[in-house]
Amino acid sequence: MPGSPRLGRPPGSDLALALAVATGRAITEEWRGSDLYRWMSNRPAPEGFALQPRDYRPAHVEAGRGVLAGVFALGGATLAIGVGGDPWDRPSPDRPFAEALHRFDWLPDLIAVGPEGAAEALRLVLEWRRLFGRWNSFAWDPKVMARRVYNLACAGPSLTARASDAETAQIAADLARQARDLLRRRFGPGAAESATAAAVAGVALKGVAGTKLLDRALERLARTLPRAVRPDGAHMSRKASTTLELLFDLQTLDEAMAQRGLAAPEAVQRAIDGLAAAVRYFTLADGGLATGQGGGLRNAAYVAAARALDAVGDRPLDSALGGYQRMESRRLQVIADADPPASGPWSPHATATPLAIQVLVGGHRLIEFQSGRTLETASSVQVADGRLGDEITGFPARVLGPRLANADTLVEVQRHESPGAVWLDMAHYGWSRAYGLIHQRRLYLDLEAGDLRGEDRLTPTARAQGPDGRHFVSYALRFQLHPGVRALVAQDRRSVLLRIPGEAEGWVLRNDLLDMDLEPAPRSDRPGQQLVLRGQRRADSGARVRWRLSPARPAGATASPAFTRTADLIDGAPPRVDVTSSRA
Repeated sequence: MPGSPRLGRPPGSDLALALAVATGRAITEEWRGSDLYRWMSNRPAPEGFALQPRDYRPAHVEAGRGVLAGVFALGGATLAIGVGGDPWDRPSPDRPFAEALHRFDWLPDLIAVGPEGAAEALRLVLEWRRLFGRWNSFAWDPKVMARRVYNLACAGPSLTARASDAETAQIAADLARQARDLLRRRFGPGAAESATAAAVAGVALKGVAGTKLLDRALERLARTLPRAVRPDGAHMSRKASTTLELLFDLQTLDEAMAQRGLAAPEAVQRAIDGLAAAVRYFTLADGGLATGQGGGLRNAAYVAAARALDAVGDRPLDSALGGYQRMESRRLQVIADADPPASGPWSPHATATPLAIQVLVGGHRLIEFQSGRTLETASSVQVADGRLGDEITGFPARVLGPRLANADTLVEVQRHESPGAVWLDMAHYGWSRAYGLIHQRRLYLDLEAGDLRGEDRLTPTARAQGPDGRHFVSYALRFQLHPGVRALVAQDRRSVLLRIPGEAEGWVLRNDLLDMDLEPAPRSDRPGQQLVLRGQRRADSGARVRWRLSPARPAGATASPAFTRTADLIDGAPPRVDVTSSRA
């Protein structure tokens, strides 16, 4: 209800859960590493490979040639081992590199090189088997193993084309054993991905072993897919990139089953349809994906590979999906995060950044959702140094992953449309407990003028109107600029000219109240800048900042006068709607 930002978690609940998970994991790993379990999971033995499933993800031949030359570039790091070297007997540069190495992320690229690449891939797989084929807690972690099983299944016949009968039997047996082990994962994040990888392995393997494995995996998918895919088709993590990756995997399974003369179950078909619709929704004007909630970058060619199988094509999109709202005009495209972040086990990469926005102009990215996990790094408003969620640390984080806690902030949204405009009225209550404030954000897209007008309010609650509201609170409105965007702040420090490389026309962002500052964006992977507007007001009076993003006038055009009325920033927008009156 209004005024209640979140339910919160009982003190010590993460520690208690971590202890239970760690205990269960230790027992399970002891069993998984035993000779008896290995013997049981090796039966029945497959009879080789029946077919080669098609992975629709684009392969990078140049990366494969690099591996052939002894250079692995994975997870943002590089390891040079020399021609014919062994990457398994030396330390990896960092953990992301090691995970990608053991996931066999390099295998599709190496196979794409041709027979020479396949021969090298066979050598590397057999070397991995010699060191890690029996058991290793890191290499056999389900998150790592699921991708390895998928990549091995999709490379099977090409990988073993030059292998001996004994080597082929070993690789097929290893694939079946790992796929069976994946099916232990009955629920939670990754369960659907694990079951999909096991199913792809089952359909690729020949004989009774493959048939039984496929049947078990499809039965598991019928239970796990509805838990991983929201009714609207988005992944439960609310990440567009995760939605896309699961779609790729299911497309591979569907095509491989068709090769065998089998029809994918209804649960798989329904998930493919929903995920494809979500990928259409998340595909932006530049062909890439939206990056809300920590979603990874996926370029246009990569996204197009998945969408090539989408028979629906470019039919009109829904305005809301996956907790996001989408608005667009001829030149502007806006995506707003209008839902709480994923919670619990779905939140290792979630961001506590309600009402953050991503903006594209002329098909180019200008403003990003966030560059981190908190509002200090988001295109939204932060009060003082407050946070709306905490990343668990210490022992619980080592066991459960870096998930968010206490981030289930109530978010409300109303959408309005007219022939010449579309606008959103949104609010979240994350600041009400600590500061007695509600953040309300209006986004107004003028379809005729081609500009975006915003209004951010910090509205006092009943608590802030009392004695607690007499103190001053600071706040900051931030816009995370896409890497490469150049910014020039005007002398009045209330407007900034934004230019995208290669584009002649710039865009101007103005506001009616606060000075603007350019600061380094707090991201380590891609250098960039953020635009920051800071202010301070009494809690019981709240605050309001109005801003406007519009095209800069071309050189030689008559300069427009400075804003003489602060209302100009929001002129043309209808009267303000009380967002607390209803919920989307």
